[in-house]
Amino acid sequence: MPMVGSTALLRDIAAGPCVAAFPQRERFRREALNLIEREGLIEAAFCSRIVPLDETPTTCLRAGGETLDATRLVPQSGQLTAIAAAVCTLGPAFERRISALFAERQHSLALALDGLGNELLFALSRRLQDRIVVDARRHQLTAAGELRPGDPGMSLKAQPAVLRLAGADTIGVSVTQGQLLHPLKSMSMVLGIGIDLPPARWSRCDDCPSASKCRMAGQGLGAAP
Repeated sequence: MPMVGSTALLRDIAAGPCVAAFPQRERFRREALNLIEREGLIEAAFCSRIVPLDETPTTCLRAGGETLDATRLVPQSGQLTAIAAAVCTLGPAFERRISALFAERQHSLALALDGLGNELLFALSRRLQDRIVVDARRHQLTAAGELRPGDPGMSLKAQPAVLRLAGADTIGVSVTQGQLLHPLKSMSMVLGIGIDLPPARWSRCDDCPSASKCRMAGQGLGAAP
């Protein structure tokens, strides 16, 4: 069960921009960062597997005995030969602390901690993607395109299949009947793996009305060079 140290993840986000126009917001962000370090709230872990396709993709992708409606991963050139299923989590302590802060009516600090959790989870997912790219290269393959259940091009109902393919039970991540991941600060994803895959020209952010205001927009995975 690969783990990621909290220091590395905090370093990834600590240099986030100060919002000069909102000093109160920045103050609560700093308080939340101190709380994370002081209480050791990050229990980051991830798992991933590169799974060969069971058959040539047509109207769906079949891999590892699972069926995924994710043909958006099929490239215009090159050959898709496998998918990488992956899951990462910050662990249960993070959401418990957020809930406790809300119960204590420390709403501003709870919201700041929740926002930092999203940033940390994104940073963790990027590290996981980098690991998948390296694993693909070892097999002389490339990685391109990334979908998460619920994205355009992949139904939220794919969540259980992605978790099974990734082996999410090894890091304590499960899915509810409503397709929510538990712990809440968890993420699942599927990447295209194959031969000479071109960079993906699409992103989950393409149709989002908030993309122009989001610091994380447009940072999806392209092809490994």
